[in-house]
Amino acid sequence: MLVVIANDIPPAVRGRMKLWFVEPRPNVFVSGVQDSVADDVVTYLYNYCPAGSGLMVFRKAKHTPGYKILGLGDTKRNLIEIDGLQLVQEKDGVL
Repeated sequence: MLVVIANDIPPAVRGRMKLWFVEPRPNVFVSGVQDSVADDVVTYLYNYCPAGSGLMVFRKAKHTPGYKILGLGDTKRNLIEIDGLQLVQEKDGVL
């Protein structure tokens, strides 16, 4: 599973994402693509989304907690890691 949350995405990238994702809410994309395809999709997003897109990508992982969080640009939230566990932190420092 792959979930992408964005601040803003260029129209060309949004159109391409509709091949792989459903968009249940604006700028929230959910897909059940295979892991090998997920690698290509994440690479595509990193190559074609500017830093202003503020991407936060939740990707299925085999280890606990079962996902990995990736970020690109200003995500409006901080990604932190405590004892190997990735967390999303509010910008004002509240967990």
